[in-house]
Amino acid sequence: MSQDASNVTFKRVMLKISGEALMGDQGFGLHPPTVERIAHEVQSVHDLGVEICMVIGGGNIFRGLQGSAQGMERTTADYMGMLATVMNALAMQSSLESLGIHTRVISAITMNEVAEPYIRRRAVRHLEKKRVCIFAAGTGNPYFTTDTAAALRANEMACEAIFMGKNGVDGVYDKDPKKFADAKRYDTVSYDDVLQKRLAVMDASAIALTRDNNLPIIVFSLDEPGGFKGILAGEGTYTRVQG
Repeated sequence: MSQDASNVTFKRVMLKISGEALMGDQGFGLHPPTVERIAHEVQSVHDLGVEICMVIGGGNIFRGLQGSAQGMERTTADYMGMLATVMNALAMQSSLESLGIHTRVISAITMNEVAEPYIRRRAVRHLEKKRVCIFAAGTGNPYFTTDTAAALRANEMACEAIFMGKNGVDGVYDKDPKKFADAKRYDTVSYDDVLQKRLAVMDASAIALTRDNNLPIIVFSLDEPGGFKGILAGEGTYTRVQG
């Protein structure tokens, strides 16, 4: 699939992936070949001249809600989850830089030895210089998910769309396609329908943030090689969430 940057639908995008996307077939942690495969997907889009922001969850290492459910104090559990996202961001940075792509890990929690602090104008400048910006540590606040962090940063960075890379599903369905053979995939769906029908896209606060700023969400499968690049060229299977 060869196309030049003039054919690309978006000039600046946010790619949101879950922490679980990095663990491959393992039940936990990081699977370096999987991280590398996703880095190649990012590289293929970066090569088109698209400016890329990334937010990666931390569920492969620690999930705040689960820690809270097991008796841990919620705020502490959430901060631990944020630290997990920093580890994932560093892993992705390492993989991207091995491919010759300049990156910056930008953390909402200050840790100067491993990541830059979040300063919006500096982050925008990195994007303009074609560096991939990986936003880590969520919003820096407990009780907010990395979905909300992705929606927030995408708006702050003036991204034109959020790409939600999913594992095992190629869009938004009316029910779980892994459990129901008759599940139907939406080509497009409204923000309000996502909220009212509790469709598995992003959490409610993230959806509200994208709706209020009219920021489209493209839900696609991370398992499809070349899928990220293909959608930017108007090809492939995905669901578009918009007003």
